[in-house]
Amino acid sequence: MMRSAGYTLVTSFPSVRCLVFHPQHRYLSKFTASYSIKSKRLYCCGQHHTLHKTAPMVVAKYSPPRFSIAPMMEWTDCHYRQLARLISKHAWLYTEMLAAETIVYQKDNLDRFLAFPEEQHPIVLQIGGNNLENIAKATQLANAYGYDEINLNCGCPSPRVVGHGCFGVRLMLDPKFVGEAMSVIAANTDVPVTVKCRIGVDDHDSYNELCDFIYKVSSSSPTKHFIIHSRKALLNGISPAENRTIPPLKYEYYYGLVRDFPDLQFTINGGINSVEEVNAALREGAHGVMVGRAAYHNPWQVLKHVDSEVYGAPITDLTRRQVLEKYQEYADSVLGQHGNNRPNVRDIVKPMLNLFHSEPRNGIWKRNVDAAFKHCKTVKQLFDETLPVIPDYVLDSPIAKLPPSRDDIFANVQERIPPPYISSEHELKIQYA
Repeated sequence: MMRSAGYTLVTSFPSVRCLVFHPQHRYLSKFTASYSIKSKRLYCCGQHHTLHKTAPMVVAKYSPPRFSIAPMMEWTDCHYRQLARLISKHAWLYTEMLAAETIVYQKDNLDRFLAFPEEQHPIVLQIGGNNLENIAKATQLANAYGYDEINLNCGCPSPRVVGHGCFGVRLMLDPKFVGEAMSVIAANTDVPVTVKCRIGVDDHDSYNELCDFIYKVSSSSPTKHFIIHSRKALLNGISPAENRTIPPLKYEYYYGLVRDFPDLQFTINGGINSVEEVNAALREGAHGVMVGRAAYHNPWQVLKHVDSEVYGAPITDLTRRQVLEKYQEYADSVLGQHGNNRPNVRDIVKPMLNLFHSEPRNGIWKRNVDAAFKHCKTVKQLFDETLPVIPDYVLDSPIAKLPPSRDDIFANVQERIPPPYISSEHELKIQYA
């Protein structure tokens, strides 16, 4: 929330448009804003108002984001996040990307998109968009739900997003706008703001161009944390799935950023599939690691070691039977809560279908679950009918030893880091004039 009485204006960068909502009257005020690197504060003023917002003070009530689960469209919904939290108490969770326009236009139905159980903290809301006014409104509407951070998507290569929507990874080509957007988000929330991006777009894929993006966004906004997907995006001719495999991983770009921007925090993302690989990245100097599809397709094997191996917590005797029992209580409590029979049994059970990945009789269980969707009215009924085919030793075995992983995917990465970045202050001043 923001209050304007008694504040003063200080400027250090050329002004950008800032949108701030009054918390009681819900009106939109237009301000000019700037960001001071020295004081780490955002300043806004209007014709008859002065306003000053300091950078958010973060209380260390959660473990740092050394491990996080990537935002994934149609996958990291509230139900998957509940499963993930039952397995790991310390992993940072992300929502699916929500378009700012969705939040604004669904303001009378926000629980469906933004509500989550208290135990899902720490949790980050990821939003997407290219309209500053809607980004401001969406941020303000989301405040009531108590997210721990707000992240702007600058990395999605989906044609629906970068084409018709004209945001996602396409925003990397306009760092000035991204800086404005991050200032707008920060001006309308009291939690930290972050950016998730790729290492480049099409032919704009040099290390210096990536550094220019990081420099311009961080120096024109309060953004101090970037999540870096270590592949570039190709906008024409390939699918989102191919964009996750065809462009080569360049972890050396990530570690170059860690070296060249010591005042910023960076989380590495892309091609990391196990806790062993997470720890390998951390040993090389990563501030944090984000895992995506591996955590969805194999949640038990990937997430069960996070607390002990990444955060140093004691190993627990948690079993999959216990996870199922706790999840069933949650599941049946939220059935139909949004009306029109949504979420239904199929919606809620969907994340559980990977809980027995590679285990005996997993395929039979999935086929039985698919048949049970046609008549089961509760998740308890479905579990009671289908789980007997899973062997007891699978259901009741506690967390086992860390499984073997691939060879060190970060071997020799330090030798491949590009030469240090040197920004052209004169060029940047011209571009921001």
